Amino acid sequence: MAQPDSEAADVPLYLRVAAALREDLAQRRVPPGSRLPSERSLSQRYHVNRQTVRSALQLLRDERLVVTDRRGTFAAVPEVEPEPTVPALTARRPTFPGGPRAAEALVRASLLWEAPPIPLAPRLLLTPGEPTLVHRHTVLGPQGAALQRAVTWFSRPALAEIPQLSRYRRGRDCRQQPDLRLLYHWMHQAGLRITHRESVRVPPAPVATAAGGTARLSVHRVVTDQHGHALEITDIDFSAQSASWTYEFSA
Repeated sequence: MAQPDSEAADVPLYLRVAAALREDLAQRRVPPGSRLPSERSLSQRYHVNRQTVRSALQLLRDERLVVTDRRGTFAAVPEVEPEPTVPALTARRPTFPGGPRAAEALVRASLLWEAPPIPLAPRLLLTPGEPTLVHRHTVLGPQGAALQRAVTWFSRPALAEIPQLSRYRRGRDCRQQPDLRLLYHWMHQAGLRITHRESVRVPPAPVATAAGGTARLSVHRVVTDQHGHALEITDIDFSAQSASWTYEFSA
């Protein structure tokens, strides 16, 4: 494990080990169902003692990312959950619309660098016209119509504090179909205490640019850190007749 910089020095060792293993799991460097290296191997790899490794693995077990039995510790096999048949609004933590789901052919996502709308720049701690990392996510219906669109602008603090985002340097490393579904986990592991603020509205109808039709529901999401700095601003627009929006929450 690389030597910590000054900003990461206060992060407990077991959290840094858990973060490295979580990244391996997310990137499928350890495929679902595969066995993780032994505690001894992990302690040697990350230059920590075995108790630190055990604490990191316990955290991943609590997150249901790994399972342990008498044979060892294995990457969890994701459960396939049925898609809801009706729109659902429940009091749960919002998930980031970050990657392909069950029907990958119906999802399009991309990362690029561009300047946000001028009114958003100060909120993102950017100068007017300054590019930032932008994520676009579209869910398509069987006939190719856009059922849901989401666009997210990341702030200067987000790119500085979240290693998984900072690797997407301007002009390189941006790619199609990026999977950012673990974004909020990345924020937590970076030591950020985040607050979500959602504004939901039904825009005046009909609008020619409505996603999937004239019946729309729009969501404006602002995620801030413990200092009140915006980390990301997301606008979600979807057809209220044919798509659903689900909150996920853990206390």
